[in-house]
Amino acid sequence: MPRLSANTPFIHPDVEMTGTTLGRYTEIGRGSRIVNATIGDYSYTDRYAEIANAEIAKFANIAAFSRIGPTDHPLHTASLHHFLYRSPDYFYENAPDTAFFEHRASRRAHIGNDTWIGHGAVIMPEVTLHDGAVVAAGAVVTRDVAPYTIVAGVPARPLKARQPQDIAERLIALAWWDWPHERLHAALQDFRTLPAAAFLDKHEG
Repeated sequence: MPRLSANTPFIHPDVEMTGTTLGRYTEIGRGSRIVNATIGDYSYTDRYAEIANAEIAKFANIAAFSRIGPTDHPLHTASLHHFLYRSPDYFYENAPDTAFFEHRASRRAHIGNDTWIGHGAVIMPEVTLHDGAVVAAGAVVTRDVAPYTIVAGVPARPLKARQPQDIAERLIALAWWDWPHERLHAALQDFRTLPAAAFLDKHEG
């Protein structure tokens, strides 16, 4: 019996999760905290990932201690402290600043299909990682990442292409991440053994 299921996400102990939708065959690592997110089929997090206000597509590989959509503070006001918007924690008869929280929630990060976010990497709010992108461990991504591009550093910059542009375009057109589970299983040996170009030659059309 496979460990992962189409019906029940595999959620490890000590996970905090609110306002989140999980797809099929998903796994959430120990101690992760996820707020206001959608996580697509086959995507997973390793230990202690933090995700807020994010749309994550299918087959995303999210390493331990990574952070997607870290929440921010107001920089245009006289103070940036919690007391501005978490006011009931400090004062009687004050409501939270709902407009601030709504604005924060609207600043969503978008993570594409078949992406890999390395250990301890940070993806800032409103950034898009396009399909096939890879983020090196410890990188801080402040700008969108093109399809099938590997980025590294602080701030992250393109390091090299994961696949040549023509292969990347063909993979995106093939959209194997939308295949039924049974077709993925049938093609498993090809995924394992064929270079991307040979895989495309066999499975396109």
